[in-house]
Amino acid sequence: MIHFVGFRGEEFSSAVRVWGSPDFVHWVHDNRLCHGGELHPDDTVVFANGSEGRFTEWTFNDSNYF
Repeated sequence: MIHFVGFRGEEFSSAVRVWGSPDFVHWVHDNRLCHGGELHPDDTVVFANGSEGRFTEWTFNDSNYF
């Protein structure tokens, strides 16, 4: 599975051209991604520029938007 984290606008389009369509899109880098059981050892996580360092302990329910 491919996870995109923190992408907006043209960055998202560029990432799709390189990696293909993501299986999961996460608006923020949060506990749900890291510790919520959504990430498996063989998954690929692609972070938008700078989003890897912007971790938040607050969880955002991305699934409401897809």
